[in-house]
Amino acid sequence: MRNLSVVIPCRNEMFLGGTVKSLLDNIRGDTEIIIVCDGGWPLEPIKDNPRITMLHFPESVGQRAATNLGISISRAKFIMKLDAHCIVDEGFDVKITLECDYDWTVIPRLYNLHIFNWMCDSCGNQTYQGPTPTTCAKCESKGTFHREYVWKPRLNRRSDFMRFDSDLHFQYWKEYESREESKNDISPVMGNLGACWMMHRKRFWDLGGLDEEHGSWGQMGTEISCKSWLSGGQQLVNKKTWYSHLFRTQGGDFGFPYPLDDKQVKAARQRSRDLWIRGMWNRAHRPLRWLVEKFGPVPGWEGYQWTT
Repeated sequence: MRNLSVVIPCRNEMFLGGTVKSLLDNIRGDTEIIIVCDGGWPLEPIKDNPRITMLHFPESVGQRAATNLGISISRAKFIMKLDAHCIVDEGFDVKITLECDYDWTVIPRLYNLHIFNWMCDSCGNQTYQGPTPTTCAKCESKGTFHREYVWKPRLNRRSDFMRFDSDLHFQYWKEYESREESKNDISPVMGNLGACWMMHRKRFWDLGGLDEEHGSWGQMGTEISCKSWLSGGQQLVNKKTWYSHLFRTQGGDFGFPYPLDDKQVKAARQRSRDLWIRGMWNRAHRPLRWLVEKFGPVPGWEGYQWTT
């Protein structure tokens, strides 16, 4: 039995190769990688490796279902879900599993990931990663550009603490760092980005896996956070290790691999409200109000009128 399975759901992911390389370079324990190709093969082939298992679905089943299916074939003690555009700390697998009680969800500290710059083939000017440029900002050439790969964490863009507001929308929470309860190397955290989280594999199924009624994508971090806390357990950030995640929020051809349909996003948000605010999750031992009060005062919850 492996100690850790890193499960990567992916769809038409151009940076998967770099993510897998980072994992293989930095694994120091008995860790495997399970890649779930959801609706297509990676844009670049992944080399065979005894630590890697690949699942392939020619038609997309959605990020949540792909994650559940990847974890279903794991027999490891722990599972970690990781986005397909990340790098990790040396020995991340040993560090994050070394201190993890059965009812914990653990998140490494987060850095923004700098994967590449665009280089103008006419003048050599470089611009930070984003949509494919059409005009060089320096020479105003409308020529060609190519990527110069970097693959480094942006150490000045660190996030340890996160939350969600009364609309159950994810938010960063840097101000929480001033609180005394945030000072330990392993500290409680209210919210979760959803890009990387780890727990005991059996615990994942105790919590019901990922709720596929949310739809393919969206609200995963809030779901994991609420399940972790409301089940009677905890969610914590482990500052002794880290991962670095690429953020694609600039639109154009540098967007998300899953289509972002506004109707689907609203449906996922409504499902969250039903489960956590209306209290429809049948495995809860605590109400959401308990969690908000535990971390209170929480921005975005000021004056909220509880009905349950």
